[in-house]
Amino acid sequence: MSTDLPTASAEQAPPVRLTPQRIRSVVRRVCRENGLSPVGSELIKFTVSAVVRLPMAGAVLRIAGSQPARRRVPAVLIAARWFAEHDLPAVRLLPGLDQPLEAEGQLVTVWQDASDGSDVEPTPADLAQILRGIHALPSPPPDTMAEWSVMSKIRHRIAEADDIDPADLEFLTTLTDRAEQDLADLDGREHLLDRGVVHGDAHVGNLISTRAGTVICDFDSTGIGPREWDLVPAAVGALRFAHGLRAHRELAEAYGLDVTCWSGFPALRTVRELQLVTSVLPVLGANPALRPQWEHRLATLRSVDTQTLWTPYSAGPVAHPSHPSSFHP
Repeated sequence: MSTDLPTASAEQAPPVRLTPQRIRSVVRRVCRENGLSPVGSELIKFTVSAVVRLPMAGAVLRIAGSQPARRRVPAVLIAARWFAEHDLPAVRLLPGLDQPLEAEGQLVTVWQDASDGSDVEPTPADLAQILRGIHALPSPPPDTMAEWSVMSKIRHRIAEADDIDPADLEFLTTLTDRAEQDLADLDGREHLLDRGVVHGDAHVGNLISTRAGTVICDFDSTGIGPREWDLVPAAVGALRFAHGLRAHRELAEAYGLDVTCWSGFPALRTVRELQLVTSVLPVLGANPALRPQWEHRLATLRSVDTQTLWTPYSAGPVAHPSHPSSFHP
């Protein structure tokens, strides 16, 4: 595996707001300069980053929508190549391109389209099997894979919040300070799993079913850290989302460990909830459809309400995967 980190000026470039219009422009530019067909392009996700499927090219574009996302691109490429080297069932980079690409002030990664028409829904048991594979990987060479850095990502998102009341930002900063201290205190506890490679955002929504089996995607949070973290999204999903209880139970049974029984879980729960609240801060101004659910989540944190359920963020009218004709690059 190459250990060279890409140097695509993720730090030097000024922030450029990612909007539906800019996404279209980026797609046109990337396709034109790299010989990819934009015909039938479909915007399938638009939160912090934008994800666009190019069905005629057999490719998927991921466009970093914020400075925190830009900063993570080199680490994402390292993780993708590490998983490929170890034949982990994960999405693969599109070969033949010098990645990442730069277009219209944005950083773009290009992936092989793993969707092949399979109608099998991924399951928590599939996720457990892939996580066991990730957690069995050897440690990569020093100074290659990034450290798990969820707290720094949360702070970057707060710093780059778009159109947010200062009082809300102050509250989130204070809560982040407290959560970071609680996370540091975990070092003194006995852990359930050894420290090592973690996916970082392990949930069924990051699985893709293919006829050859299930693969995992989205390596923005992959790094070296506490492996218990990979079991936390499902556990928090059971506590915060109506559909989550079954998924957590199936994952815990298939993996062989229920992270909610660990004394360190409350600290990791707070971090995960902070992550889910702050993840859209840099793009709230550009994508107002996200705001109602964001305000609801923030209100529950402010009132220390651990029982009220959340719902997934709405992508809004700019990103309806069931209507690919609505997106014309």
